[in-house]
Amino acid sequence: MDIGIALPQYGTHARVDAIAGFARDAEAAGFDSLWVGDRSLTPVEPSDLYPGHTPENPYPPEYKTFLDPVTVLTVAAAATSRARLGTSTLNAPWYPPLLLARTLTSLDLVSGGRLDVGLGIGWLRDEYTAVNAEFGKRGARLDEILDILKGMWTHEEFAHEGPHWTIPRSYVGLRPVQRPHPPVYLGGFSPAAMRRVGRSADGWVGVVLPPEALAGLWGMARRAAEEAGRDPDGLRRILRHNPRPGATREEIATVLAGVRASGAEGCFIDLQQCVREPDEALELGIGVLDRLRAG
Repeated sequence: MDIGIALPQYGTHARVDAIAGFARDAEAAGFDSLWVGDRSLTPVEPSDLYPGHTPENPYPPEYKTFLDPVTVLTVAAAATSRARLGTSTLNAPWYPPLLLARTLTSLDLVSGGRLDVGLGIGWLRDEYTAVNAEFGKRGARLDEILDILKGMWTHEEFAHEGPHWTIPRSYVGLRPVQRPHPPVYLGGFSPAAMRRVGRSADGWVGVVLPPEALAGLWGMARRAAEEAGRDPDGLRRILRHNPRPGATREEIATVLAGVRASGAEGCFIDLQQCVREPDEALELGIGVLDRLRAG
């Protein structure tokens, strides 16, 4: 199983001077991948609660400070040469797909073909209001975005006319290193999201859940792949683990060992809500790696 770690990006870890060194040292320590997330807004009176939170604590307080994900990955790309670079997840319906395709292709080129594109649709209506996108149609917008991205990655001339975007026939000279395109993973936990994974994606970027829940969700994706005439064994699972504050390296390593035993192809740890400083996160992450290597 590939093991990754989240880059310094939000909360007390949102320090631009820490990104390059953290990425370089994480790669040298043996991490297989480096990850970022995507938040655009932390409303004072939010329209929706973050899963598992309460009106008194509507979302992780660390979300009040959040660096741009693509900028963080670009810095990490310049500081590394081997580790994969992933997004878990970019909230795709916030972005015009034409510009999203240009950004992702450029990042794949800058990194030498190391980009893993994780896309999602988010949970907070206020963020959609702020970027003038329809929250109620975010799933349909994602489907159309996927069509546009794959079209622009694989055609020399491309045109699109859909319910949300129209792109006149144009030359597409910019090509990603990875062919036919960077791997596309989708987030989400609803039946509709899992069916979309099986029907349209290379895999799923989820979070660590109880084994029964993970198996049920993964089964939905596999069945959808079969119904679409795709090979379900070709799908990959990459899971995020968000350890609680104060979690030890032994506890975190035990969780990752369980993920590995489940057959998932990848797991990464986000320690930005577990410790306060990037140096602490890297030290703890390397300790987890050492525990896993020791068996």
